[in-house]
Amino acid sequence: MSTLLIHNAHCIASFDHAVAAQARELRNASIFVRGHCIEAIGAAQDLPSTADEVIDARHHLVMPGLVNTHHHMYQSLTRAIPAVQNAELFGWLQGLYPLWAGLTPEMVHVSTQVAMAELLQSGCTTSSDHLYIYPNGVRLDDSIAAATQIGMRFVATRGSMSVGQSQGGLPPDCVVEPEHAILKDTQRLIETYHDASHGAMTQVAVAPCSPFSVSRDLMRESATLARSFGVRLHTHLAENDHDLAYSREKFNCTPTQYAQDLGWLGADVWHAHCVKLDDDGIRLFAATRTGVAHCPCSNMRLASGIAPVRKMLNAGVPVGLGVDGSASNDGAHMLNEARQALLLARVGRAMQPAETRRTADGREQTFYGCDLGPAEMTARDALGVATRGGAQVLGRTDIGHLAVGMCADLALFDLRTLAFAGAAVHDPVGALLLCASPQAAYTVVNGKVVVRQGQLTTVDLAPLLERHNALALQLAQR
Repeated sequence: MSTLLIHNAHCIASFDHAVAAQARELRNASIFVRGHCIEAIGAAQDLPSTADEVIDARHHLVMPGLVNTHHHMYQSLTRAIPAVQNAELFGWLQGLYPLWAGLTPEMVHVSTQVAMAELLQSGCTTSSDHLYIYPNGVRLDDSIAAATQIGMRFVATRGSMSVGQSQGGLPPDCVVEPEHAILKDTQRLIETYHDASHGAMTQVAVAPCSPFSVSRDLMRESATLARSFGVRLHTHLAENDHDLAYSREKFNCTPTQYAQDLGWLGADVWHAHCVKLDDDGIRLFAATRTGVAHCPCSNMRLASGIAPVRKMLNAGVPVGLGVDGSASNDGAHMLNEARQALLLARVGRAMQPAETRRTADGREQTFYGCDLGPAEMTARDALGVATRGGAQVLGRTDIGHLAVGMCADLALFDLRTLAFAGAAVHDPVGALLLCASPQAAYTVVNGKVVVRQGQLTTVDLAPLLERHNALALQLAQR
């Protein structure tokens, strides 16, 4: 097996503890990789000094590859569409559904690679993708083939929509599918591609799109199918006030009650957004170990609100980060997503009422939101959500932190760049989120260097982008 040595790193942030502040951070240390796994981590002088490939990491921060728990990669073709730049979720979707109805297999393949290139260059090594629209012969196989070629660890979710406008749903009828066909194709994909082994590069999850685009029967049958094969479940939940109102009007319940009634709570389930998850919902998610994909940039872009992430974490809800669709985030930079999670949590706390607390000497003291906001989320908290948290949400025990036996998924950042000036000398880990979000110098997936000195090694980016832009124009002009 080939070997890789990350030699004499300025800092290795392992995130090897559930409490990020207690995780090991090693100085002048190395990581030795054999095959696909980490064989040793420790002081540089205690590890081998040679390998088949050696990366000089003297001026670099090394951390686990970031884990993206929610995306719609095909949407990179419809970023910044003028007609929906100022729309909330439902209006945004209604404006874009007609465009997405023109998707082709080539468009899905190319847009998936563009989205993954952006993720990889930001230090992300594992991503899920929620593809829920299948016009013109599009198949999830198109996304899986793109991921295999570019070298990203991939959780491909077979999304679906089955309730069109004629049945009271949000999407037009032309983009929904028959439920029997959805379930049949989902089973085919699981049997063909899902790998449950340690270090799996491709996994499949079952992902009906949302309460406003699928039936309750499809939700129940999807859960039964997923659990019969031991794969995970994913959907959108409680994203904004219209989403909340739809559940109350159509189902006479809260989104959490809707999920509970349909068997969509449990350690094998993760929901995207949960911006409007109430206290009862948080308690139920925590009790059932149901996961959440927090998408701060999208939630801000669509004015959906601020998810109660600190409440979720304190209650014990598994929380990971997601960049969400490229047409609602307009980017796929995972490190920037972590930065936004940090900032949004702090400003969200600052907007809450003041609290009166008793000090150690018995005095009462008033604390305003601006006093309590900075402690709501630290840089290490946010990075922990982006690494360990994401791995937990995706049900992976082999990624998300650095330790012997873990998959060799690594992101290296050059601390000599302009963005880190005056910051990395004080705290290289904190500087990742408290400075402008940098690109990764190196990204390693499963022991293979897929970004070297900032450049992709697996695909030629220039012609890919040229084709992508041509397809984006073609899609917008239909």
